[in-house]
Order: sequence, then C-alpha cells, then structure tokens
Amino acid sequence: MKAKADATGTTWLSRAGLRPTRQRVALASLLVGDGEDRHVTAESLYAAARAAGEGVSLATVYNTLRAFCEAGLMQEITVDGARSYFDTRMDDHPHFFWEDNSELTDAPADQLEITRLPAAPAGAEIARVDVVIRLRRT
Repeated sequence: MKAKADATGTTWLSRAGLRPTRQRVALASLLVGDGEDRHVTAESLYAAARAAGEGVSLATVYNTLRAFCEAGLMQEITVDGARSYFDTRMDDHPHFFWEDNSELTDAPADQLEITRLPAAPAGAEIARVDVVIRLRRT
C-alpha cells in the first residue's frame, strides 16, 4: 500500500515539476496517496509523518507545504492570523471552520451565492474570494 501511495505522491509532484526528494514524496504520499482531499496544518502533517515513521522536521514540513502551494498543488487557507490550513482541493470552494475543534472542512459550494462584491481599488483586480464560515456546535 505504501508503494502505491508513494507512486501517487511522486506523480503529483511531477505534475507540478517538483523534484521528488524523499521527504517531498513522503509528505505528498500522506496528502494525496489515498486520493482523498485533505485540510492540514503544518503541525498535523508533521504529526502524521512522525507517526508513519518519516524523519522530517517541522521546519521541513512548513517549507514543503509552501513549495507545494507555490507550485500550484495546494492552496493556503488562513482562518485567523495565527493559523493556516493547507488544502489539496484546488477549485474555488467555501469552507466550514469548526471552532470547537479547529477543524476545517469543505462547505457545499452549490449552496453559496455571492451576488455582489465591492469594486476593487484603482490599480487592483480581485484575484479570488475566500469564504470561511465559522461554526459552533449547539
């Protein structure tokens, strides 16, 4: 099973032109090896890597996630100034942020309607709109 996940991770990296180093393949395999989309923090990916027996540092995980974002493999979702999540799903879609356990999940895009945005300031254009809906369990 690990060989298949590693092959998937290597293919994912190659698609973006990233060199498949041992650490990149290990982290990519954890992110996309089973074909499921992920929302991870650097800390949660580091913990998963350590649990899988991968010898990576937290700094390497941060640097690798940044490289994956810059290569267009992931997107960074900033929930507040102190916490970023990294999403393997690259289409535009809204998110739920569960305040009780700090979990980020996909929200149904077909239920979101944005009817009007403010005009961008002179000399700027809107690149994208991120929607994070904060939830509290009742």
